[in-house]
Amino acid sequence: MSYYRYHVFFCVNKREDGSACCANHPAQEMRDYAKARIKSLGMDGKGGVRINQAGCMDRCEEGPVIAVYPEGTWYTYVDQVDIDEIIDRHLRQGQAVERLKLKE
Repeated sequence: MSYYRYHVFFCVNKREDGSACCANHPAQEMRDYAKARIKSLGMDGKGGVRINQAGCMDRCEEGPVIAVYPEGTWYTYVDQVDIDEIIDRHLRQGQAVERLKLKE
């Protein structure tokens, strides 16, 4: 068994050349929001959910992006409503949020 049930990576990369990147969206704020919400729900820590930030995940044109492991599910999002849906459906109920999934 893995230390965490889910490990969630938020790309927060900033491209210096001005091209598409997750930092052009509120990626850091959404990551901070998700981390605080997971903690408030008591889902953090061993056996729970770990929220991390990541550098470039090479899907900038589809961004902002999140990757959820161990499944390897990739999502995009617009706002806190989308983050809440990912938390509530995927991380709490184990059901992927199809409308936000990126194609593999």
